Amino acid sequence: MLQENKKQEKNIRTRPPVVVVLGHVDHGKSSLLEAIKDFKITAKEAGGITQHIGAYEVEHSGKKITFIDTPGHEAFSAMRSRGAKVADIAILVVDACEGVKSQTKEVISYIKKFKIPCIVALNKMDKPEANPEKVKQELAKQNLLVESMGGEIPSVELSAKTGKGIDELLELILLLAEMNQLKADILKPAEGVVIEAYLDKFRGPTATLLVQDGTLNLADIIATRSTFGKIKTLENFQGKSISTASPSMPVVVLGLEQVPQIGEKFKVFSSLELAQKYVEKKERKTSAQEVLMIEQDKKVLNLILKSDVLGSIEAIEEVLKNLPQEKVILRILKKDVGEINENDVKLAQMAQAKIIGFRTKVSPLASSLAQQRKIKIKIFDVIYELVQAVREMMNKVIEPEIVQKELGKLKTLVIFRTEKNRQIVGGKVIEGEIKRGDKIKIWRNEKEIGTAKIIQIQKNKKEIEKGVKGDEIGILQEGPVKIEPEDILIAYKEERIKEEL
Repeated sequence: MLQENKKQEKNIRTRPPVVVVLGHVDHGKSSLLEAIKDFKITAKEAGGITQHIGAYEVEHSGKKITFIDTPGHEAFSAMRSRGAKVADIAILVVDACEGVKSQTKEVISYIKKFKIPCIVALNKMDKPEANPEKVKQELAKQNLLVESMGGEIPSVELSAKTGKGIDELLELILLLAEMNQLKADILKPAEGVVIEAYLDKFRGPTATLLVQDGTLNLADIIATRSTFGKIKTLENFQGKSISTASPSMPVVVLGLEQVPQIGEKFKVFSSLELAQKYVEKKERKTSAQEVLMIEQDKKVLNLILKSDVLGSIEAIEEVLKNLPQEKVILRILKKDVGEINENDVKLAQMAQAKIIGFRTKVSPLASSLAQQRKIKIKIFDVIYELVQAVREMMNKVIEPEIVQKELGKLKTLVIFRTEKNRQIVGGKVIEGEIKRGDKIKIWRNEKEIGTAKIIQIQKNKKEIEKGVKGDEIGILQEGPVKIEPEDILIAYKEERIKEEL
C-alpha cells in the first residue's frame, strides 16, 4: 500500500495556473489580454490563432500560464460566472481613473463566492488623471484590501496601452500559483470542463476543453452530460495538431456527436458504449400543441435563438432573464449554434415565433422561405441591441388598455318619439357636456342597462353640436334599448392606453 502511494505521488506534478480576467465594461479587460498576447506570443505564432476558442497560453520566466478569454461585454455575467468556476486566479481589472463601478462590485462578489485567489490590476496608469490610491480606498469599502493598504490582496499598477506593469503582473500570477501549490495527476484519465463550443460549418461540432487533471490523448473517448465521441482531432490554442494535452492546457477537439454545453464537465471512458450511457438525453420532440400552449390571460413572446457560439447563447439568455415578464412571458423555444435554416423558419411559423440571430447567418433557402411565409428574421452583432429589440417586441405584444372617460350626463325628462332602433328624447344636461356623435351609457335605477349613440342634438328646435351643463336639449339616439323618463345618459369616449414592460 505504501509503495502504491509513492507511485501515485510520482504522478503528481505542478500544473500551470488558469487565470480569468474580470472587471467593469471598458476598464480594459480585453486590452489587457491583447497586450499580454502581443508581449508573450510572437507574430509568427499568433498567426495561428484564427478564431476565438475561449482560452490561450503564454510563457513567462520559463513557466506557462493559461488565460480564460471571457467576453468583455458588461452583460456577460453568465460567462464571468463560468470563468470564475474554472479559474485558479482572478485578475480584477479596475480603471485607475474611474474606480469601482457596478460590474466591479459584481466581480468582487464572484471572487468571494468561489474563493478564488485574486490580483488587482489598476489599469490605464498612462493617463494623467489616474488615481490608484483613491481606487484602493474604494476597493477597501468593498472589503477587498490590497497589500499596500494592510491587506493580503496583491495589486499592480499597469497600462495595457503601453505595456507597463505586464511583466510584474505575470510575476505575481506565478508567485500566487506557487503559493497555492497547484497540482495534478498526469497519468490518470483526463477530466476537465468545456469552456467554448460551436458548430463549424466544415468541421462539425467543435469544443474548447480545459484539461484540469490527467492527460488527454488523441483518440480518447470522452463524454459530457449532453454529448460524447472519439477525439479525431486535438489542437492547441494556435490551431496546431497535437497528440496529448496536459493539465491546465486548453485544447480544441473534434469528434463529438453534438455541440456540448459550456460549463459541462468532461470525462474519458474506455468505450463508446460507456460514454453513451453517461450522456443524459435531454432532447424531446416538441409538438405543435405544446409549442402553442399558452397560459390563460398571459401574453407570450416566442423566440428562436441562433448564435455563432454557445457562450453567446448562454450570455444572451442570462440578460433576457432580467427583462420584466409580468405582462409578457418570454419563451425561448429553440436555442442552437449555426446558421438559421429552413427548420427554424418552419418552427417560427408554427409557433408564431420571432427568429433572432447573433453573429450568425441565414441560409439562402431559409431566407427565401421566410420571405414567402412572412417570417421576420433579425441578426445582431451587439448583445445590448439584441436585448433592446426583444424588449420592443415584448412591448408590441402588450395589448393597449381601453379606458372609458366620462364627458357629461343628461337626465331624461320626456320621450317624444320611439321607432324600432331610434328614439327622440328630451332632457337636461346635469354634468359636463353632451356632443353629437358621442357614445352613451343608459343607467336606470343605478344600473347600466345598455349603450347607444347620439345622432343629433337640438335646442329650441335648432340643431346644435353640443349641449352643456344646465341646457335642456332634445337628442336623437340610436340603439337597441328603449330610454324612459328619469334615465341617466352618460356620454363617454374610449381611450387606448398603450402600456410598456
